[in-house]
Amino acid sequence: MSKYDVIVLGSGPGGYVTAIRASQLGLKTAVIEKESLGGVCLNWGCIPTKALLKSAQVFEYLKHADDYGLTVKEFDKDFDAVVNRSRNVADGMSKGVQFLMKKNKIDIISGYGTLKPGKKVDVDGTEYSADHIIIATGARSRELPSLPQDGEKVIGYRKAMTLEKQPKKLVIVGSGAIGVEFAYFYNSMGTEVTIVEYLPRIVPVEDADVSKQLERSFKKSGIKILTSTEVTSVDTSGDGIKATIKTKKGEEVLEADMVLSAVGIKTNIENIGLEDVGIVTDRDKILVNDFYQTNIPGYYAIGDVTPGPALAHVASAEGILCVEKIAGQHVEAIDYGNIPGCTYCTPEIASVGLTEAQAKDKGIDIKVGKFPFSASGKASAGGHKDGFVKVIFDAKYGEWLGCHMIGTGVTDMIAEAVLGRKLETTGHEVLKTIHPHPTMSEAVMEAVADAYDEVIHI
Repeated sequence: MSKYDVIVLGSGPGGYVTAIRASQLGLKTAVIEKESLGGVCLNWGCIPTKALLKSAQVFEYLKHADDYGLTVKEFDKDFDAVVNRSRNVADGMSKGVQFLMKKNKIDIISGYGTLKPGKKVDVDGTEYSADHIIIATGARSRELPSLPQDGEKVIGYRKAMTLEKQPKKLVIVGSGAIGVEFAYFYNSMGTEVTIVEYLPRIVPVEDADVSKQLERSFKKSGIKILTSTEVTSVDTSGDGIKATIKTKKGEEVLEADMVLSAVGIKTNIENIGLEDVGIVTDRDKILVNDFYQTNIPGYYAIGDVTPGPALAHVASAEGILCVEKIAGQHVEAIDYGNIPGCTYCTPEIASVGLTEAQAKDKGIDIKVGKFPFSASGKASAGGHKDGFVKVIFDAKYGEWLGCHMIGTGVTDMIAEAVLGRKLETTGHEVLKTIHPHPTMSEAVMEAVADAYDEVIHI
């Protein structure tokens, strides 16, 4: 039996990062993976979806070339080529992870891993043991009873990335990050898109002002949005689909080529031996402490399978902290109140901390500032004026409670707010920090200035 210091079950952005950090700390490490290195994020999620979205953005630029004083006489999309580019990007990233595994002398064990008592993992009949076993098996598309996926007419995100033929009409159920990103992509490619959201507004976890702005931008682009609406059944017997929906006004039938179910995720915790080992779960999640230890010594869990936010950067951070604790380093628990969230539709969305409603619900006396990109020189020059930066501060102490952005490139801007909050930066300090002009990022300073009644450009 092969013996390791650390075995990581799963090689997504949680698993492979964990393995590399463990190896850096001098721990003999192995990764068990049943599919492709990099997991969903590199192969079917974060990376290839961004490649699809980039193709959509370039196509949008071509359609609006005359807005920039340019003439493009003939252009068209090649849907197959767009999909193939996305797959090539994913393949390249996966090969990059293979290189990193080799560079860091990490053993890759291919196959299906099942946890066993006594700090062991069975991989297709071969047992491996380790002092520390870290579960990082991630999650998959969740299925609703009223919306079973058949992979043809009712699909999940994996199939949505590799369709052989572009649908003429598409119904997307759910308006979280996955739903709105695919809505933007397919709408830009020329598909007639309808979003169905059960809650009263799209991107419901975001600040209400962000939801309103995205809805305006999407409707302007031709996307149909139905909120406070439930899909009760889908008929797939004909050439396309007929989705029966329930709204405040009653029942209605939507006809389309297919339905994309984007209603969240289901953790991959079945059939991996949790029950045999005695690891406790609750509501589809593995319960862990601040350092990702389960109730059974020697077994840990990170990423989507645990109760924290199901985000790639969270999984990576959890894995690093977990193995640093194992290696005896002094570590501090992650502050889950300071996790940035990013959505890559156009306009992009980025946020961290409390929304305005959450701050008010806590009874905090707040200062709120907002700066529209319509007043930004850089946004005007770039031709993308939709959106804004919104900041929320504690009125008494100046603590930066939240930051919410929607607009072009805001996913690359949110780290300023995350770092500022980590360093306990006050509104006055942000306001007096000189931001470069002309940039999109100066909108952060302007929004803070608005909160403190010192704004210049609106």
